[in-house]
Amino acid sequence: MNAVLLFVSAFLYCSEKVATGVSIPINTIITQRNAASIGLVGDGADVNRTTVGGTALVGGGTDVDEVFQWMIKKAGGGDFVVIRASGTDAYNSYIYSLGPINSVETLLINSRTLANDPEVERTILNAEAVFIAGGDQANYVNYWKDTKVHYALDYLRNVKQIPVGGTSAGCAILGGTYFSALQGSITSSEALKNPYLNLLTLGYNDFLKQPYLSDVVTDSHFDNRDRHGRLTTFLARMSHDKGILARGIGLDESAAVCIEPNGIGIIYGTGTAYFLNQNGIDSTPETCLSGSRLDWYRNQRAVRVYKVKGTNDGSNMFDLKTWAYGSGGLHLYYYVRNGVLHIAY
Repeated sequence: MNAVLLFVSAFLYCSEKVATGVSIPINTIITQRNAASIGLVGDGADVNRTTVGGTALVGGGTDVDEVFQWMIKKAGGGDFVVIRASGTDAYNSYIYSLGPINSVETLLINSRTLANDPEVERTILNAEAVFIAGGDQANYVNYWKDTKVHYALDYLRNVKQIPVGGTSAGCAILGGTYFSALQGSITSSEALKNPYLNLLTLGYNDFLKQPYLSDVVTDSHFDNRDRHGRLTTFLARMSHDKGILARGIGLDESAAVCIEPNGIGIIYGTGTAYFLNQNGIDSTPETCLSGSRLDWYRNQRAVRVYKVKGTNDGSNMFDLKTWAYGSGGLHLYYYVRNGVLHIAY
């Protein structure tokens, strides 16, 4: 693209944004940096900043400002990239307004071709923070798994050590075990009645790798969509099929867990986080069979749960390194009899 066309395209883009009432900073540079880019706010020139690694799990619904402020701080004010397979660049101006950051750019990566594009890969690798938006996690699995995007995300979190986060579907793919939704979603009732229903599709340690989440499955919209039973069933499958000491994190809407480098998970927001932990490696399900209702009783102590409310100042926490203690919450147990979830205190 020559300089005249680039100027015209940038002018038209800015004019469209201004016409919709979105405030664009004076130093905004908006260019077609790669085939997936759908907008950039801030300075388009790449910067290199010192970063600190971390993982942000967000339960969907209303965004939690403190999560992005936490990520911006760990990003050292560098370049923030949002990736998604559907939707708009609405995060750009929102994130840019929350703290000192060089730029915020959204990439719409909705094909394996784009996920293997070297320029898309370069943009992601240059980021100091990456956030995976909500949508449909089946698209993320189908489009991104085993592509340049997949391996770039693992590199960023585990080698470059930057903050990586995700909300709703973006949160769902951050666990070592993940509900892929490749056959569609599943309700708690459906999962508890048949743990091997074709809708219950799990992936095991073959996608994104986040510290402290290797044997953890995450779920969002937790209380809002009554997902306690299905997350418990995910754990039952992990234990029965893989011999994993199964763990799970369920997040209400407007709740988030921000995991520090030492494994401490800080709970932000107005919702509640639930940390589910199989009560010992021998506490396996009594009945976990195809076509049969789940039984996971173990003297009413099958799964230990720590339930903790989020706060604006992040005063409540849970230790994901040991899964042994937290602050600001309460302990309870989940167990299942004949496909029905029960709670014991």
